[in-house]
Amino acid sequence: MAKTQRSRSSATKTPTRSPRARTTPKRAAPKLPKPVATAVRAARDKKAQDVIVLDLRNASGFTDYFVICTGNNARQITAIADSVRETLKNELDERPALTEGVDRSEWILLDYFNFVVHVFSRECRTFYGLERLWGNAERHEFADEAHP
Repeated sequence: MAKTQRSRSSATKTPTRSPRARTTPKRAAPKLPKPVATAVRAARDKKAQDVIVLDLRNASGFTDYFVICTGNNARQITAIADSVRETLKNELDERPALTEGVDRSEWILLDYFNFVVHVFSRECRTFYGLERLWGNAERHEFADEAHP
């Protein structure tokens, strides 16, 4: 009773795809409210780093969105916050109901009721860890601009 063995490679051969045939689905840009998207754009225009938006609508938050970003020094942190404030005021006639932290420039908070903008120093952002505290929130990340 001799059984014939087929070579494994011929029995289980699967069609191979060329590398060009593989496509990774592109992630659609998140659909954010216009004021939130404008705040993100204004922060990125001033070279804010690690920009993320936390969608808190399903996380029992007191606001709908957090825009969180980092500046490299006190001057840049102030410039980012000023850019967000001025851009929202000029383009959408939005003004923050509350502004905190301008005097120290380690964490500037701009509260627009429906969303809050947080501009942190790297150390302050790591210490407070808002992304960790709101871990159940949907997270939208924006890639940093490439530096030549």
